[in-house]
Amino acid sequence: MSASPQTDAQVVRQAIHWLVRLRSASGDAELQRACEHWRAAHQDHEQAWQRVQVLDDELSSSLKAVPGAGTVMETLETSAQRLRRRQALKLLSAAMVSGSALWLARDLTPWPRLTADYGTAVGERRHVALADGTQLHLNTDSAVDVRFDEHQRLLLLDRGEILVDSGSDATTGIPRPLRVRTRHGLLESLGGRFVVLQEQAATRLSVAEGAVSIAPLAGTGALVARAGQRFDINEYAARPLEAADMDAAAWADGLIVTRGMRLADFLAEVSRYRNGRLACSEAIADLRLSGVYRLDDTDKLLELLSRTLPVEVHYRTRWWVTVQARA
Repeated sequence: MSASPQTDAQVVRQAIHWLVRLRSASGDAELQRACEHWRAAHQDHEQAWQRVQVLDDELSSSLKAVPGAGTVMETLETSAQRLRRRQALKLLSAAMVSGSALWLARDLTPWPRLTADYGTAVGERRHVALADGTQLHLNTDSAVDVRFDEHQRLLLLDRGEILVDSGSDATTGIPRPLRVRTRHGLLESLGGRFVVLQEQAATRLSVAEGAVSIAPLAGTGALVARAGQRFDINEYAARPLEAADMDAAAWADGLIVTRGMRLADFLAEVSRYRNGRLACSEAIADLRLSGVYRLDDTDKLLELLSRTLPVEVHYRTRWWVTVQARA
């Protein structure tokens, strides 16, 4: 059984609590053993512990440029002395959902996929055959609700990315329109196959076959996207995009297929399929790569980079990976 969002949040708070106590009582062997016992009690404890440590290091590194600033935990310890430990814990808890620490919050708050009709975890993909004949594919970390009635077939994309292969709706006397609704607009299939990716600022539509009608949420009209076209859609308008450097639908087959893609963009895509942080140094961000890469094992995928590009992959932890120029 999957842990509830409340359980996940509680484990994170416990990890933060242990970190604060250990920093406040440096050298306390008994406290260290108690923390090790807690970490060994469940794999979720160890995972939360590793991520909170990485977060502390990341935020501390960011503070180095601020005159007079110490480590994050030093700030917390000072706060604990001046206020209460519970208030100090809240400081780090708040940091979890800000800036570059968003990945921690994402990995430990799976509630959209748990409450949706269909959902996937990070790194998971799923295929669902709907009652009308539509084939629905969910990409990593995605959630979708299905609302079929006598008037329409509606897919509510709560999070992430889906590939829709439109069914004919032959089971009803009058075919119902097949629609996908995101936070930015309403898409209606005109027959065919298309990919919808919901991001914070916009929804991205890529049409592989057929055509899709686009109606932005606050727009005044609709337009039609045809096979081979891509659009970014916000609440007010749909903007056409240039040819892609990656096959938008290849993930449904467990692949990333690139054509002259920037290394930084490639790693951003790969990071969607694994927990933690994955990035590269600015010096190699603009290196280009083309090829076919399997998503089933992202560590093996990263290993391939060092064979095709002048780079090295460095693992600080399982959840903190950096690609750098080869020495």
